[in-house]
Amino acid sequence: MRAIPPGYVRTYGDLSPGAPRFAGAVLARLADPAVPWHRVVRADGSLAKGARQRALLCAEGVPFRGARVDMRAARLESWLGP
Repeated sequence: MRAIPPGYVRTYGDLSPGAPRFAGAVLARLADPAVPWHRVVRADGSLAKGARQRALLCAEGVPFRGARVDMRAARLESWLGP
């Protein structure tokens, strides 16, 4: 997560291929303010943490299409694949 630069996002599945819910469970319990948790979104671009997450992403310039992150523009491609 710390490798995701400002202005980009990754999905839970990018962080934990085959077990995206595990990544979500870890993030839900995360208490370290230095970790950019807000840069991790659902595969469809929707946000797990709603308005708070959107405000942080908007402040970094992440583009949205309605209520979802514009994944074509903001998703950081994985070294393992899209």
